[in-house]
Amino acid sequence: MTDQSHNPDAGTPAGGPPPDGEPLAARAAALDLIQATLRRNVPFDDALEAHRGVRALEPRDRGFVRLLCATVFRRLGQLDALILGALAKPGQPVKGPVQDILRLGAAQLLFLGTPAHAAVDTSVELAVARGQTPYKGLVNAVLRRLSREGAGLLAAQDAGRLNTPDWLWLAWRQAYGTGATRAIVEAHLAEPPLDITVRADADLWAERLGAERAGAERVKVERLPGGSLRLPAGGPVTELPGFAEGAWWVQDAAAAIPARLFGDVAGLEVLDLCAAPGGKTAQLAAAGARVTAVDRSEKRLERLRENLARLGLEVDTVAADAAAWSPDAPVDAVLLDAPCSATGTIRRHPDVQRLKTEEDVAKLARVQARLLIRAADMLKPGGLLVYATCSLQPEEGERQIETLLARRPDLTRVPVDPAELGGLTGAVTAAGDVRTTPGLIPGGMDGFFAARLRRTG
Repeated sequence: MTDQSHNPDAGTPAGGPPPDGEPLAARAAALDLIQATLRRNVPFDDALEAHRGVRALEPRDRGFVRLLCATVFRRLGQLDALILGALAKPGQPVKGPVQDILRLGAAQLLFLGTPAHAAVDTSVELAVARGQTPYKGLVNAVLRRLSREGAGLLAAQDAGRLNTPDWLWLAWRQAYGTGATRAIVEAHLAEPPLDITVRADADLWAERLGAERAGAERVKVERLPGGSLRLPAGGPVTELPGFAEGAWWVQDAAAAIPARLFGDVAGLEVLDLCAAPGGKTAQLAAAGARVTAVDRSEKRLERLRENLARLGLEVDTVAADAAAWSPDAPVDAVLLDAPCSATGTIRRHPDVQRLKTEEDVAKLARVQARLLIRAADMLKPGGLLVYATCSLQPEEGERQIETLLARRPDLTRVPVDPAELGGLTGAVTAAGDVRTTPGLIPGGMDGFFAARLRRTG
């Protein structure tokens, strides 16, 4: 249920090392964040929001922190293999803070283009500052060796396979085949572009967003199948034309598909279950639906309200668990963007592959099954249900629908025509559902599943 972030500060990292004034502060914050995620299993966005030191940094430094952490999560398998091989005694890995400091230093050297002296010296300083003085010589030696030999070693690595946890690789290979799995994991290696959904007049906003800005070349804006606009990553979202006036919102092209499957919703009563952060809610409201957005988290609902206020859209909101809540009367349409493992969003949230497990998928699949039954019960006869997850795991997508249809004879699948997706032929399954994968189009898109069902009785 993860849209691309609606937090404007979370949009697109600026990249590059921080200015020389406070070079250690940003790296120290990055160390805190990767330790919170990799050692304590805290989702990166949650750790970032709670970190006071990051909030005190300048915008450029915050962008660097985000980019550095994302690179460590994205390239963790490669980094650990290179660090292990660069030790004086290979096969005896370092652990704890020293390992994380080396990961940060190696990521700067090998993937972010940080000058060797800056990456090495600040890593040694960080080791001393964090009580790891006995290891400062090791940090210096390993990173200097990687600065000399790293490029050649990188070229010999199987990056996609090294950076993908075994359980995900095996599950995707079984579901999609080796070739498609290769495309998925290769797509995960790159920083994603910025996709947006425009309220109206996409041609106008493609022109305005691409217009030449002072001191910069014209920005390339792509029109994607289905109508989303795509811009290159880089720079604060809030500074782009149209943000302040609510002309568009940030939303991955795949995440924009489920709400479009309802067709014309003008005047219809629509429930958006598990609605926050609100990208799909905004789509439905902008199309003229009378929307009630339901989410169990009041905090997430508050963010949804803030997003919709900027867009000038009004919806009703309910803080409740959709598995226990019921509307006053059956409705015309229900969108269930169910809680899921979010493995389809790894290109945008690379920490997901470091946090989720097979057990999480099984647990979430049980939640999804319950929510689907409840969602179907909320429909009028003839009403439409769209079920969606931002997961690449079949247990959270195709298998949920197969099980539901076997249990509920009052539901029937309404197959999706590729024309509804702007001709995105490869995204429609043989059964007529939607299945996107990160390697489906150039530049990538999130992995999503969506199915459309009608209640017949």
